[in-house]
Amino acid sequence: MKTFDVITIGSGGGAKITSPAASMGLKVAVIEKDRLGGTCLNRGCIPSKMLIHPADVALGIKEARKFDLRNDPNFTVDFAKLVTRISQTVDNDSDKIAASYAKHPNITPIKGEAKFIDNKTIEVNGERMTAPKIFIAVGTRPHIPDIPGLAGTPFMTSTEALRRTILPKSMIILGGGYIAAELGHAYGALGTKTCFLVRSSMLRREDAEVAAEFVRVFSQHHDIRLGAVPARVEHHDGQWTLHYTQNNQNRKISAEALLVATGIVSNADTLHLENAGIRLNNRAFIAVDDFLQTSVEGVYALGDCIGRHFFRHSVNFEGEYLFHTLFGNSPKRPIQYPPMPHAIFAHPQIAGVGKTEQQLKDEGVDYVAGLNPYKNSAMGMALLSDHGFCKLLIERKSRRILGCHIIGDEASDMIHMVIAFMNKNGTLDDLLNMIYIHPALPEIVRNSARKAEAALIGYKLRT
Repeated sequence: MKTFDVITIGSGGGAKITSPAASMGLKVAVIEKDRLGGTCLNRGCIPSKMLIHPADVALGIKEARKFDLRNDPNFTVDFAKLVTRISQTVDNDSDKIAASYAKHPNITPIKGEAKFIDNKTIEVNGERMTAPKIFIAVGTRPHIPDIPGLAGTPFMTSTEALRRTILPKSMIILGGGYIAAELGHAYGALGTKTCFLVRSSMLRREDAEVAAEFVRVFSQHHDIRLGAVPARVEHHDGQWTLHYTQNNQNRKISAEALLVATGIVSNADTLHLENAGIRLNNRAFIAVDDFLQTSVEGVYALGDCIGRHFFRHSVNFEGEYLFHTLFGNSPKRPIQYPPMPHAIFAHPQIAGVGKTEQQLKDEGVDYVAGLNPYKNSAMGMALLSDHGFCKLLIERKSRRILGCHIIGDEASDMIHMVIAFMNKNGTLDDLLNMIYIHPALPEIVRNSARKAEAALIGYKLRT
């Protein structure tokens, strides 16, 4: 049996352990069953944004007439060339990781699927290995719903949608989360007629006003059918027909493509964790304590597979915490997450950090909200904005910033100023006392702060 100092299972977020530990002189084995780089690089954040940016450009071209600009009515996209370029770019990056690992004297890359034999023994391709410290960062995979007729058909998940080289004329999208929204936006803006079948509501984890505004704007470009419960799927001669119920009525819709984006499940079930005595929580994610240690001493887990936060930036934070705590000079303290931001790169774009208004109501927090539309700003006027807003949530007594939710252009950039203030326990006064560049979009945040101040002292601002 081979012995290492460190074993990481998963090469995405696990890279935050692999490379720095190896650079310290520790012998590290990194186990990966797919391409190196994990979900983010190969089938998630990076290729999706490389597809979404051209979609944003395409949408801008289509809407150029509102700025009195004439555009070519015969707008086309070389979809095969676009997707091939994206795939080649991420594959090249993955290959660079493989080359760097192969050259590193302290890193042993192992391709295959890991399974635990006991609490410290792992087997890959019939070969067994152990280490005093093991890190599990195996991520998640798309959830496949149990819909009659679906199994065995060539439907797409996000993985296939990012590699498809033929742009379908029409597509049915099952799901109303951020993956469905982002990929639906990308395909729709590039020319596919899209139809979303959503069981309950779209983006249900977002602030309610943000979600409502998103649906209002998004439905101008996409067919959204809420309360649609799939009943069965048919696939014949390259054509999909999906039967569903809505408002107690049986309905059906047909399209050239079907994208299933109904959530994710942890890859923990592939590891034979029962052999190691590693416990799962009630959602089938790996249970960890405040130090990210599993129920087995010396075995840690991080990232999507623990079910706390499902972002690359969150697993990066967790990986850096583990490295500095276990191998660096940082004192051993429980992990403390700063405000965790997120963004949805659809159209309109969404970004949020902190509590939603509904959460504050449910928790009985005494707060005020300051909401300012994009159109009520100088840059909003230049953009001819007909949608979007920034909402700030402020604790009444302390004036502390509890949350911020932005929907509209450059939301994922604008949110960072609020993230920075919240990281420092910032208050409404911090937002009010800074000078904003005029006319720039962040003035929308300032105007929201002014609305919150007005709510606190009880007067109404002119809009």
